[in-house]
Amino acid sequence: MAGKKHHVLRNPSGGWSVKKEGSARASGKFATQKEAIEAAKAISQKQGTRVVVHDRNGRITKR
Repeated sequence: MAGKKHHVLRNPSGGWSVKKEGSARASGKFATQKEAIEAAKAISQKQGTRVVVHDRNGRITKR
């Protein structure tokens, strides 16, 4: 792994986003955190990155 991560974050306009570290845009937007985590795992497996999950307050809950 190159040290990059995909973050599962609360989207300010509602729902949850998957965003690659250092990227300006989200890789995807989802209605639930569970859907976002599943998508982040699939994306990170393809790209060789790690998944970091944040709670609704922005704190890291899982790495």
